[in-house]
Amino acid sequence: MDYSSNKSSRWALPVILVCFFVILLSNNVVFASHKVFIHLQSQNAVNVHTVHRTGYHFQPEKHWINDPNAPMYFNGVYHLFYQYNPNGSVWGNIVWAHSVSEDLINWINLEPAIYPSKPFDQFGTWSGSATILPGNKPVILYTGIIDANQTQVQNYAIPANLSDPYLREWIKPDNNPLIIADESINKTKFRDPTTAWMGKDGHWRIVMGSLRKHSRGLAIMYRSKDFMKWVKAKHPLHSTNGTGNWECPDFYPVSLKGTDGLDQYGEEHKYVLKNSMDLTRFEYYTLGKYDTKKDRYVPDPDSVDSLKGLRLDYGNFYASKSFYDPSKNRRVIWGWSNESDIFPEDDNAKGWAGIQLIPRKVWLDPSGKQLVQWPVEELETLRTQKVQLSNKKMNNGEKIEVTGITPAQADVEVTFSFASLDKAESFDPKWNDMYAQDVCGLKGADVQGGLGPFGLATLATENLEENTPVFFRVFKAQQNYKVLLCSDAKRSTLKFNETMYKASFAGFVDVDLADKKLSLRSLIDNSVIETFGAGGKTCITSRVYPTLAINDEAHLFAFNNETEPITIESLDAWSMGKAKIQY
Repeated sequence: MDYSSNKSSRWALPVILVCFFVILLSNNVVFASHKVFIHLQSQNAVNVHTVHRTGYHFQPEKHWINDPNAPMYFNGVYHLFYQYNPNGSVWGNIVWAHSVSEDLINWINLEPAIYPSKPFDQFGTWSGSATILPGNKPVILYTGIIDANQTQVQNYAIPANLSDPYLREWIKPDNNPLIIADESINKTKFRDPTTAWMGKDGHWRIVMGSLRKHSRGLAIMYRSKDFMKWVKAKHPLHSTNGTGNWECPDFYPVSLKGTDGLDQYGEEHKYVLKNSMDLTRFEYYTLGKYDTKKDRYVPDPDSVDSLKGLRLDYGNFYASKSFYDPSKNRRVIWGWSNESDIFPEDDNAKGWAGIQLIPRKVWLDPSGKQLVQWPVEELETLRTQKVQLSNKKMNNGEKIEVTGITPAQADVEVTFSFASLDKAESFDPKWNDMYAQDVCGLKGADVQGGLGPFGLATLATENLEENTPVFFRVFKAQQNYKVLLCSDAKRSTLKFNETMYKASFAGFVDVDLADKKLSLRSLIDNSVIETFGAGGKTCITSRVYPTLAINDEAHLFAFNNETEPITIESLDAWSMGKAKIQY
C-alpha cells in the first residue's frame, strides 16, 4: 500500500497540512496520519510512552507499523509479516517485519524478512501475500518500488531454509521482478498482489489493485503455468467506476452453509471481493459469483458495488488480508488500525504508531447477503476475572456500572431485550442518501429516542465526562425496521486539540427483531474499541485517547437513554490479560 507522495521536503509538509484538514472536514473518510514526514522518518524512539499502548493487541516494541502482509499457517506455526519502520514512528524506511505464533495471540518477533536491497525493490518493499505451492513450499509475492517515481513491479521471495520452523530468512531471487506493468496500466497504481489460486486449467491466478482514468478502481488479473512467467489477462477480474484506487485486494470463496473456511476455488461457492479504497480509507466488499471459464467476478444483484456498499468494518480498520487456516478449517482476517489522535510529531514523541487488530474468523451469513466476523477463539485464553449480570432492568436515563473487572482492558458480551417495537422512531427517508455515520452524528448517545440509544459507555470517567458510547438505535422505516450501531468518539477525551479526529463511526445492522433482542461484543484495550454487533454482522473499530479514563481510573457502564425501559438480559465481562510478545 502507498503511504508516500512526492518526497520533496520543500513542499511536503504544507501540502500534508492542507490534506489533513480537508480529511478532518469530511465525514466519510477515515483519518490516518500516513503521509510523508521526512524529518521524522529516522528519529529512533528512546522513550516509549505506554499510556495508550494496547495490552492484548499486536504491536511491536516501538515505531510505526501499517499493513498486515502474507499471513499464513505453515507446519504448525502462524506467520505474520507487516509493514514496519525500524527507525521511526512515522511512515518511511519500510521493511517486512516478521513475527510467529502458535495461537495468533502470543508472538515472537524475528528479524525483518524482506527489505529494500536490490534494483527491483531498492525504493520500497510494499505489501503482498503468501501462497503455499505444491510440495508444501511457501512463496511470498510483494510489490517492489524501483525508482523515485514510485514505479511498481511484482516480486517474489522464498524461504532460505524450509527446515527452519520459523522461516527466519527469506531470499529474493535475481530473476525478479516477475511482473512489470505494460503501457495499459498505471505504473504507480499497481500493487499489493493477492494470494494465488489455481484454476481447473492448472494455471495460477493473482490480482493486483489499480486505478484507471476517471476514478475507476480495478483488480488486474495475471495468469501463470509455473508461477514464474505471468501473463496479464485480457480483462480485469472486476472494476467499478467512481471508487478510486484499489489497494490490498482480497479474493476468496466462502461456503454457502456453516462457518468453515474454504481454500478451493470452484463455481459452486460464493465469492468475496474486498478492496481497500484509497479514496476513503475504508474496506469495502461485495459478494458474487466467479465464472472460472471467463475469469470474471460478477457481484450479486443485491450486493451494492460502490462506496455505499458493505464494509468489513465501519471504523478505523484498513489494509486487511485474509488467509485460510487449515489447522482449524477457517478463514481468518487481519486488519490494521492507525493512530488518529494527533499530528505525527506526537506519534514520534510517544514512540509508536499503529496496531494490528485481533484476527477475525469470517464466514457467510445464513442470509447469503453479507459476511459475519468474530474474534478468533484463541483470544478467550486471555480472559481472567469474570463478572455477570442478568435480567437487569434499566429505566430511561439509567446507567449500571460494570465493576469487578479492568474496564480499560476488557472483553464484554451483552444482550439487550425490549418489550415492544412500538416506540421506534420514524426513519427519515432522506437518511437513505446519507452514510450511517452521518445519521449517528445526528442521533448520538445523548439524543433521547423511542427505542435507543442503549448500549455500553466504554473507557468512561465516573461522571461520563469522558466516554466512548457503543450503542444501538432502532428506527421504523416504511416496510421494515432499521437498526443503527454506533461507536461515538466525540466525548472520548477532554484533551483539547483542534486536529483531534473523534469520529462517530456507524453501520446499519441487518438483523431480525422478531425476538426483540440485540447483542454486541466489545473488545476494549486502552486506546482501541472493537465492536461486533448482532453476532458479528456489523463491526466497528474506534481509536480513542482518554486523559482521565485510563488504567485503573477507567469505568464501564451499560446505559439506556430511550423513553422506555430496556433489559440487560445477559452481560458477561472479563478482565483481559496481556498477550505475550517477545521482542
